[in-house]
This record gives sequence, structure tokens and C-alpha cells, in this order.
Amino acid sequence: MQPLGELLASDHRRTLEFFYVGLQEVVDSSVDRHELLYNASVLAHHAQVSSHAVSELPTPATLATTFDTFVLDASQTADADLMEAAGAQCLLLAGFFEDQMKVRHQIGWYAKLGAGFYHRAAAHERSSKKARLLDAIARRFEPWRQRHSQLSRELRDQQYLLPPPSVM
Repeated sequence: MQPLGELLASDHRRTLEFFYVGLQEVVDSSVDRHELLYNASVLAHHAQVSSHAVSELPTPATLATTFDTFVLDASQTADADLMEAAGAQCLLLAGFFEDQMKVRHQIGWYAKLGAGFYHRAAAHERSSKKARLLDAIARRFEPWRQRHSQLSRELRDQQYLLPPPSVM
């Protein structure tokens, strides 16, 4: 692979590492590492899934899409995977994209909605280990949402993620 190709190439592992390291910088040492890894994986997943994906649940463009998909059609409330996806969408959009979403949406309301989605996901999850993790995310949804928002602002405030090319 060409040097520029390597620099611009991104796979799931690199994307996950990027968000894991970023979140590590906005949390204290008392944060549960499983929750930290889970939150980094939410950000990494949505960074790599198109809003027009057809083979998997697309990343929504707005909280209104999440509302339409999971609140207006309440037929899937017993599906742990879909409730987890709904919670993750609320975490992403009300957290990482808070500054963009707060113009049109009540962030606090969507934070409560997202926590509720995670509670439902935990209640219907078959794996007890994963159910405990989802329940922990539900209980600490607001602090995680705030950390996502803080990470987003810090990334936007960085003038360059890559150093500018040197002039010869």
C-alpha cells in the first residue's frame, strides 16, 4: 500500500482505537473499562456505517429518524438487539452530535429515551453478562452522553488531526 493509502486507510480496529483513546482522555480512572470499550465501539460502528446502508441498520441523520423508527413503531420493544441499536443511536446523536441536534431536538428528552431503550435491551438480552453491561449503560446514560459530547467538541477544536505537509 502507498504511504498516503496507509495514512488514509481505516478499518474497524483503527477506528475503535481512535475513539477508545479519545474517550480515555475525557473520563477519569474510575470508569468501568467494559463501558468505555462499549462506548468506543458505538462511535466506531456509526463512523463506519452509512446513513444509506441497506445490509444493516443505517446510521440515522437526525434524532427524528430514531424517533420514527423506534417510537412510532413500538412493535419491536421486546427485541434486545433493536432496543440496543435505538439506545446507541440516541447516545450517538444526543451525545457526539449534541451541538448539531440541540437546535431542533430536546436533548434531555432523547437522553431519557435512550436510557429507556438500553433498559429494555438489558431486560430482553439472553446473555447475563451483556445484560449487565446494557443495564450499566442505561443507568449511566447521561454521563456517557456528556462524555461523547465533550469528545466531539475536543475533536472539533483540534486544528489538525494530521500535521500539515511540510513545504519544500
